[in-house]
Amino acid sequence: MLKTFFIIFFVFLFTYKSNSEIITGIKVVNNDRISKETILIFSDIEIGKDYSVNDLNKIIQDLYSTNFFSNISLDVTDGILIIDIQENKIIQQITINGIKKNELVEILKEQLLSKDKNPFVENHVRFDVNRIKKILENSGYYFSDVTSKIIENDNSTVELVFDITIGEKAFIRNIQFIGDKYYKDRVLRNIIASEEARFWKFLSKKKYINPELIELDKRLLKNHYLNKGHYHVIVNDSFIEYTDNNDFKLIYNIEAGPKFTVDKASLDLPLDYNEKDFVSIIAKLKDLEGEFYSLRKLNKIAKEVEKLTLRNDYEFLDASFIENIISENKINLIFEIKEFKKEYLTKINIFGNNITEEKVIRDNLAVDEGDPFNKLLLAKSINNLKSLSIFGDVNYELNTVDNNKKILDITIEEKPTGEISAAAGAGTQGSTFGFGIKENNFLGKNIMLDTNIRINEETIRGQFSVTNPNWNYTDKVLSTTIESSVTDRMVDYGYKTNRTGFSFGSAWEQYDNVVFSPSISSYFESLNTNQSATARLKTQEGSYFDTAFSYGIDLDRRNQKYQTSDGFRSRFNQRIPLVSDDFAFLNSYEFTTYNQFSDMVTRISIQGRTVNSLNNEDVRVSKRLFIPSKKLRGFQVGKVGPIDSGDFIGGNHTAVLNASTTLPEFGANLETIDFQIFFDAANVWGVDYNSSLDKSSIRSSAGISVDWFTIIGPLNFSFAQSLSKANTDRTETFRFNIGTTF
Repeated sequence: MLKTFFIIFFVFLFTYKSNSEIITGIKVVNNDRISKETILIFSDIEIGKDYSVNDLNKIIQDLYSTNFFSNISLDVTDGILIIDIQENKIIQQITINGIKKNELVEILKEQLLSKDKNPFVENHVRFDVNRIKKILENSGYYFSDVTSKIIENDNSTVELVFDITIGEKAFIRNIQFIGDKYYKDRVLRNIIASEEARFWKFLSKKKYINPELIELDKRLLKNHYLNKGHYHVIVNDSFIEYTDNNDFKLIYNIEAGPKFTVDKASLDLPLDYNEKDFVSIIAKLKDLEGEFYSLRKLNKIAKEVEKLTLRNDYEFLDASFIENIISENKINLIFEIKEFKKEYLTKINIFGNNITEEKVIRDNLAVDEGDPFNKLLLAKSINNLKSLSIFGDVNYELNTVDNNKKILDITIEEKPTGEISAAAGAGTQGSTFGFGIKENNFLGKNIMLDTNIRINEETIRGQFSVTNPNWNYTDKVLSTTIESSVTDRMVDYGYKTNRTGFSFGSAWEQYDNVVFSPSISSYFESLNTNQSATARLKTQEGSYFDTAFSYGIDLDRRNQKYQTSDGFRSRFNQRIPLVSDDFAFLNSYEFTTYNQFSDMVTRISIQGRTVNSLNNEDVRVSKRLFIPSKKLRGFQVGKVGPIDSGDFIGGNHTAVLNASTTLPEFGANLETIDFQIFFDAANVWGVDYNSSLDKSSIRSSAGISVDWFTIIGPLNFSFAQSLSKANTDRTETFRFNIGTTF
């Protein structure tokens, strides 16, 4: 406050003294630790330049922004600029009392703006107190208390002490959804981030009462309802009840309201705009008519406008939806596009990034210094920063300079970006365990490191990957993966493989909703057999080296990735051998479509895969194709298709058809259970080394599937009856899988 008053007083004083003056010399007074040369570098003053009042005011602001000074005054006498400063004291040491875990103390210190041996700034201390409290809340200490204490030393230094009363952890014992929520608890639980505490969840931080996480839950819930057509949805403030066991009950009160359909959607343009430039937007608006209102679809249309703002003709373009309700469940949309006042962004300041490089933040902005100021691109910039998931909060402030110039101040709040995860599952096909360590902002460069291991009945797989989500600031994902796995099928099939290697790939959106993902990989593989292996399999025993180029084309037109109810997805993948003994060439295509009839959602999917050798060799056993378990229920996994000496050997070709539909009215009162009926059909055929073993036959089944959200975790089980099969196939009527995280 004192600094602000001084700057205003200084500007006021200078307006009466002189409009501008040529600086012929510079004098720095009252500096102690900081040399005159350093101060001149900070202020960027040039001898012989004509300085106006605004220029001198900027010098003061630049010097204050270094945090080295508590008071600055300027005076110009006979062309000599006198810089009178008072230096901030230096923090000798930061002490955090009340926390026993050294690891947590180091995490807190890393997140503070105040640092040992750095200038002492009072505003930073106030920020740090709030930051410590937020970090503790994220770790479950909801009732923690933080105070600061400053101890003055004789040598212009201070000791900064934070006293913390940490309190007990606040666990979420129960989560409830009340009100006219329309959807079952099982659906809503899968949307929110918070979760109920269980004794085995020793790694999860989502089991604690956390205000930030609760706000995230509310946003996720509201967006879910808005994307499903519930235009009037109200997610009332959650409230927390204290239970008898000193835990908490988290309650969300939801009023879904009716589902709205779009009756008419139109575009409103200024008279001097060329309608031909907005053809794609008009077409997308037309597609909305007769469909349920969806916030996601509206945002996609807004993105089309963002592309237009990059053109010189539409730099100052603004757009918004005007929504008019015309009946109890119908709405009209007008997409209004207009020009706003022509202004320019002269400067962007970044604050709060102690760990993240400023370049990472700036390169995720859609606006830059000197650009025309555009509200849409500013909103996109802030959303880009939030979507990085490495900041706890992102705020901005716009300041107007003169009539058509703006300064953008962005303040980010960093958060811990490391994660430890563990998960386990069990079912009729065996058990699975996984463990992972992840860092989402390595070296402050927004680079992701991921190490994980996965173990099941047959396979142990370890993997380490490095991912740059915006390589060279091209909006392309670049990733490198090192992997090693052991697959032991000695008992059932008489062989065991060890596979180690790496892959290097990229992915980007080539066209609207079309992602192209090329990669190249190299692997060493050793194959061992025992006496129970087939004669042909024994001939493949040995070591191999493979290098292949792969790519995928993914056209995704689903209305949403989770709980999809409309749209389709089309995927094509190809693996081309470059160095190999068998030169196995793999092709795969899958198409899935979703349709909603009333509250029922149908899903139909087809898939075809084929692998053949380009040099007429036999495809190695580890590359042969099997039907995935989730695509053919009613049969034991891997126990269909060609057989050699009693062993199921897979095939060179597979084809799958899956059809299912939800049953919303069946068990409507069961909040944690959903039902589906399904039909699966598949075939696996082709034996390149012995065509006499190839007995192609359609396998099919029908049944009912149940998804149940239990206290342990999500449980899925199915009852299936085979309708057609080969006489060697092995059937399975009942199947279940249950999983949980820790």
